[in-house]
Amino acid sequence: MTFIEALKLRWGTADSLVCVGLDPEPSKYPASLAGDPDATFAFCRDIVDATAPFACCFKPQIAHFAALGAEDALRRLVAHIHSSHAGIPVILDAKRGDIGSTAQRYATEAFDRYGADAVTANPYLGGDSLRPFLDRADKGVVILCRTSNPGAADLQDLAVSTPGGSPRPLYQHVAETVVRDWNGHGNCALVVGATWPEQLREVRAIVGAMPLLVPGVGAQGGDVAAVVRNAKSADGTGLLVSSSRAIMHASQDDDFAEAAANAARTLRDAINAQR
Repeated sequence: MTFIEALKLRWGTADSLVCVGLDPEPSKYPASLAGDPDATFAFCRDIVDATAPFACCFKPQIAHFAALGAEDALRRLVAHIHSSHAGIPVILDAKRGDIGSTAQRYATEAFDRYGADAVTANPYLGGDSLRPFLDRADKGVVILCRTSNPGAADLQDLAVSTPGGSPRPLYQHVAETVVRDWNGHGNCALVVGATWPEQLREVRAIVGAMPLLVPGVGAQGGDVAAVVRNAKSADGTGLLVSSSRAIMHASQDDDFAEAAANAARTLRDAINAQR
């Protein structure tokens, strides 16, 4: 089963568009994990097990693990998701972008070393830099389009000329290029931030039913109703609404897993109320 197939199936079986981000911060672990050399794996595993019923996918952020020297914990966490929660796809949030053999190594890292079902990627270096990811037809490539951070406008809103058309913002050109040139295997998705509802609407009009990964709900203040209204696909799906800190660090006490489950359930229900 491909990433896109697994995602669509999960939308239905879980009745959820929630992507649970896994961005571990040891300073926010409960005191009971202090001194545990495997605390990062244990913490994230418990978050995964608690939130799985309410998740359409999980999205571990590679830098949060690598900075802790916890790459093996990340590998084991992805394996745990696949073995204990079969059918829930995993997106490795790595935002890779490079050329030639280095791009190929990044694809091997994401899909073979860590076992991810999809990876986030940066399109700034062009189509050849994404080709090693795109060629893995069973895997997903989640391409940055209009990101959620305030500085996104510095480059992504710049007007660019397109053959035979009027100048358009760069993020719209990225969306058009993905649909027209890069989605030959039907394995692409786009990242568009929840903090930009108007841009979500514009991108949805360009890409049709292509999945959109939407960060920025929760700690960054994105509005759930605006996201769903502007970005759902025609069948009421099409979204991976991502929340990380607001779910996994909902509590810093021993009830952290229960609090995370409650936060994920609340977000799922808020999204479904708008679908």
